[in-house]
Amino acid sequence: MKTRNLMPTRRQLVVGAASVIAMPGIVRAQARKSAKVSVGRQPYAAGNSPVTQRMIGEKMLEKAAADLGYDLTVDWRDYPSALPMVEAFISGNLDIGMWGNTPIVRLLAQGQPINLLSVGEGHMRFVLAVRKDSPIKSIADLRGKTVGALVGGDPYNALSQMLLCELGNADPRSFDIKVVNTPTQAQAASIPDGMDASIVIYPAFLKAQAEIGIVGVMNSFGYSEAGYDGPAGKGAGHLLPGAKKSKFFPDGYYLHRSFWICSDRIVGADAGIGEAFLVASQRAVAELVKEKPGDVATSVQKYWGLPPELGAKAVEDEVLFQRGWTWPTEGDASAITQISQFMVEGKLIPKPLEWDKVKSAFAKASPLLKKAYDATGKVPAEGGFTDQKAKDLRGLPAWQADQWKAPA
Repeated sequence: MKTRNLMPTRRQLVVGAASVIAMPGIVRAQARKSAKVSVGRQPYAAGNSPVTQRMIGEKMLEKAAADLGYDLTVDWRDYPSALPMVEAFISGNLDIGMWGNTPIVRLLAQGQPINLLSVGEGHMRFVLAVRKDSPIKSIADLRGKTVGALVGGDPYNALSQMLLCELGNADPRSFDIKVVNTPTQAQAASIPDGMDASIVIYPAFLKAQAEIGIVGVMNSFGYSEAGYDGPAGKGAGHLLPGAKKSKFFPDGYYLHRSFWICSDRIVGADAGIGEAFLVASQRAVAELVKEKPGDVATSVQKYWGLPPELGAKAVEDEVLFQRGWTWPTEGDASAITQISQFMVEGKLIPKPLEWDKVKSAFAKASPLLKKAYDATGKVPAEGGFTDQKAKDLRGLPAWQADQWKAPA
């Protein structure tokens, strides 16, 4: 009787090994979850514009989601300002959005279920702008005047902080200043008839300055602009008297931070999407900080409308590019609480936010932030979060929020 050889041949071993190697990929493909996510951005604003433009162009969110088991379809939506985005989010028509401190404070004060993901942009320069022939040379000259600002948004809040630090009261009505709502930055920068001045974000200011010759008087960083003539001197670059009185110094009168916000689904049932968004946005920032500011500005020239040399100024102001990372810190969070106190003084909300309510807004995203931080190279190193020499307010990251201390 002939004995059967039960030992596998070399060919069988190779084929079998190849099948084993291929199986995980097949399993992953079969297990991948199809999902959709809607993301709102403000491309006419500051740092979020080039960051999201890079994410869109290179499909960075889709790629990061694929690594976490998702076949993701992303619906990117452009908004001119925060208000329509907030309305879409509250009505359940937007999964992820980005807006500044003022609407965040309002939503938290109303008990809305929002989750703060990461810093979307920050340290934006807001400029008090006037026409080139204006008699307004300092903030004191705004008494009895009409000022354009996005009411309920960061421009209005920046104005209130300038008034508080320089004139002693955050409420424009105390100085007979009439504030007119300017829903878009293009409108604010044009300083239309009926307005004596306006508060304009830096990219829009630079564009209008080049095109129609508007003049800056002062900015939210606490320095004079070219049209200033007052106690600090004449012209641009003077540190203004009240700047160091601000709780946000060295950031300026106003600690501008805009945060990415998301629904419970993005940090709950589909937490992989939230993690992927954090990974993708951090990778985009890491790429952009290696490039020349003018090149970064060129990538969003169709939105900012600025030549590279002017757009570079807005890029250089951006806290994301100064830091090189997107993670929210204790300083960023404390700004929300402190700004809520100032919003009470400005008659925008009845009482300031409790610190625990602010901390809880970061709670659901905190584990995802830590995973994304680890996955993208742990930038910055641990000491970078509390660097005392940094030019912006920082602190421990959100995944260490149990050690956060309430602001004084």
